[in-house]
Amino acid sequence: MVFNRSENAQMDPLSDVLALLKLRSYVSGGFDAGGDWAISFGPHDGIKFHAVVTGSCWLSVEGEPPVQVKAGECFLLPRGRPFSIASDLSVEPVHVSQVLPPRPNGRILTYQGGGDYLSIGGYFTLSEGQAELLLNMLPPFLHIRDQPNSATLRWCVERMRQELLEGQPGDFIVAQQLATIVLVQALRLYLSDRTTQEAGWLFALADKRLGAAIAAMHGAPGERWTLQSLASVAGMSRTAFAVTFRQTVGVSPIEYLTRWRMLQAADRLTSSRQSLAEIGSTLGYESEKAFSTAFKRVMNCSPRQYGRLQGEANVSQLRTASGGALPSPSFLSGEGSEEIGAASRPVRRKPAAPVRA
Repeated sequence: MVFNRSENAQMDPLSDVLALLKLRSYVSGGFDAGGDWAISFGPHDGIKFHAVVTGSCWLSVEGEPPVQVKAGECFLLPRGRPFSIASDLSVEPVHVSQVLPPRPNGRILTYQGGGDYLSIGGYFTLSEGQAELLLNMLPPFLHIRDQPNSATLRWCVERMRQELLEGQPGDFIVAQQLATIVLVQALRLYLSDRTTQEAGWLFALADKRLGAAIAAMHGAPGERWTLQSLASVAGMSRTAFAVTFRQTVGVSPIEYLTRWRMLQAADRLTSSRQSLAEIGSTLGYESEKAFSTAFKRVMNCSPRQYGRLQGEANVSQLRTASGGALPSPSFLSGEGSEEIGAASRPVRRKPAAPVRA
């Protein structure tokens, strides 16, 4: 399933972000394990998710303390760090490549007889190279605990399990759409957990005042926003708004606005035939030079360079020229084959449209 944005659609900030990044969902399959077990996974692109249906597992993400994930709970991995899941932390993990069959079919994989633990896994690819500017604002993992208001999430996971088991026509399409709902529901539930203290744009959406300011920036990125005007939208004093926004989001309001503008600019450079001057003007820049300077500061390359990217080979060349600072493309390049039960589903990216002067 591909999540695209309409030219004139008015969306909330979360939908806007997911649409701009052209979210694509995949269901890798299920993992049915028995006895003592532990599976390790290497680095990955995009966002991986696992939903525990029965039993429990220990999740160990590189650089983070282990957490136990129980039935009815799930976890998301936005940062791409290596991780492992295990029935017990004392079990030595084996790499997932040693568990997968020669030809994964995307169904439910039974390991060591199964019966003790069942989870459904998948991943989400973000087809635009600038995705990391947003993913890096998310924590290394999101643990979504079972809550009274998580009935929709539980229903989606159970429906996905049935689709994988029954093998009905169109089952993969249904499962992929359910996976997108799982992602959004998981993010909603995570936002509703008031005990979380992480910084990032996602958590600001749970604050009505900060959420209003972010929605205003997303809705009118070309507006001549100032710290004072954004504070007024939030119904806060200038100082309180600046301090609270930075503490919650991790960057200043104006820096967030600039990043959002550049994300939209990058999307238009690869999906429209607008000139640089037209793109810059609609995003609030008085001249092409001012727009190009801001774009290069955020994206580590000029708009013309970005618009000429034709694929991963050119991205690699440009990354070398820019000292490795260019955000790498986040579309899946075979990483999905490492998912338990994953079937091979290549992701192709359309060539960038030419940029007119």
